[in-house]
Amino acid sequence: MKAIVCEAFAPPTQLQVQDVPEPELKPGQVIIDIKATGLGYVDALMVAGLYQIKPPLPFIPGNEIAGIITEVDPSVAHLTVGDRVLAMPSRGGLAERIAVPANQCIAIPDNASFEAAAAFLVNYCTAFHGLITLGKIQAGEAVLVLGASGGVGTAAIDLAKSEGAFVIAAASTQEKLDMARRQGADLLINYSEPNWRDTLKNDLGDRSLNLVYDPVGGDFAEAGLRSLAPGGRFLVVGFATGTIPKLPANLTLLKQVSVIGVNWGGHIAIHPDHSAPVVEALVDRIAAGRISPLTGQHFRLEDTGVAMTAMLERQAIGKTIISQE
Repeated sequence: MKAIVCEAFAPPTQLQVQDVPEPELKPGQVIIDIKATGLGYVDALMVAGLYQIKPPLPFIPGNEIAGIITEVDPSVAHLTVGDRVLAMPSRGGLAERIAVPANQCIAIPDNASFEAAAAFLVNYCTAFHGLITLGKIQAGEAVLVLGASGGVGTAAIDLAKSEGAFVIAAASTQEKLDMARRQGADLLINYSEPNWRDTLKNDLGDRSLNLVYDPVGGDFAEAGLRSLAPGGRFLVVGFATGTIPKLPANLTLLKQVSVIGVNWGGHIAIHPDHSAPVVEALVDRIAAGRISPLTGQHFRLEDTGVAMTAMLERQAIGKTIISQE
């Protein structure tokens, strides 16, 4: 079968499709014919050797998949050949097929495409953990989403809107802001403009800013923290700019705000039993039409390197999908 194999930590443009052995069905597993794989920023960092975790070489990247079950171990009773499922293996998603434990598979709602299913796992679980579990978001609160056009940001917009929040989307270009608008943002801010914080204050009017969802870091973080109202919550999600901000600790005291680290992967590593309820809650929301994961750019398997390079260069808009449909 065909797969993307990372043989050395290097720029993603060096990735190539290779022929690899078919996956072996083991007890308690199923074989999935992969139709779509969601890519995250971490995937690109890992291939380039820029992530803090470096898996043993060689490896097949990709850990957000959706597809159709083609084989089922006889010991598995709740799944059958032909079921549409999504799963989150540790790696191996950039391939035509994969073997995964049956208990990691979740049925895809009939109203969701394979691409949409592959788009939501990591980003929506992170948004749920940040906004709902940690941020205690309430209907009517105002949320500023930084980096609002990427997969992380669009998931936060969608989930915040499903909770009845007023969402301000901040991004660096009009094209990116248009993506945030399609996901349902109420207010758009171009933070490439020097006085964007003043624009935010003016546009908010009498509203208080209650939460900031920040997957970007850099200089945008402090501006977001300073914009919070008393009692606000600043959610640290990531550092897509490549710069880790140094936030003045006295601001948390003077403004009476909280700074909260949002690390979904680290959380479920410590509490693995917390994963399934969150995923099931999100799948229920998709089925009920409360959230609608949007995909961004779609690439073929052989163009994975191009897709990852766009992510590293912050050119990606929406959740990047490798489609094999």
